[in-house]
Amino acid sequence: MTLLALDISLPAGLDPPGFDRALEELVPNLWAYALSFLVIAAFWRGHHQIFRYTREVDGTVIRLALLGLGLIALMPFPTTLLAEYGDLPPPVAIYSAAVAAMGATQLVLTVVLWKRPWLASAALPDPVVRNDVADLASTVLVFAVAVPLAFVSPMGAKLWWAVLIPIKVVTGVRGKRLRTAARPPGAGA
Repeated sequence: MTLLALDISLPAGLDPPGFDRALEELVPNLWAYALSFLVIAAFWRGHHQIFRYTREVDGTVIRLALLGLGLIALMPFPTTLLAEYGDLPPPVAIYSAAVAAMGATQLVLTVVLWKRPWLASAALPDPVVRNDVADLASTVLVFAVAVPLAFVSPMGAKLWWAVLIPIKVVTGVRGKRLRTAARPPGAGA
């Protein structure tokens, strides 16, 4: 999370109207930081969840994990663009593409590990993995659709991202239920 660094500061010596104006100008930075924090936190949590059930890795898994980390390391750039120029199409499209790429990488990583059960420390039932795939695919789809939508309406694209809220609630609740049901009797959380 220390990768997210935005200039969130106020100049010294402002009069009251200047202070109010400077504070108002910080709102997009704070919004972009909060959004990116949530996005990166969700991907970190997903990454942790994926490797929680992994016993060993092969070259493909390592490359996909590194690609995912590389994409996360790039997030300050689209986040800054979104904070500074979020009313323009290219920054919204670039941010959307970055999130879609992170999601696609994690989706491919999940599928690769699912199709290579010899890498798993414990077999996850197919319904659990299918739910995870649906969750990741929804992220990729929503942010991929937002890329061209940003060129029609940047605000419309940003509002479109909110479609994920109910989807994430449903897949999150279902995933928790499926994982609990798959846990062997007497196993911890």
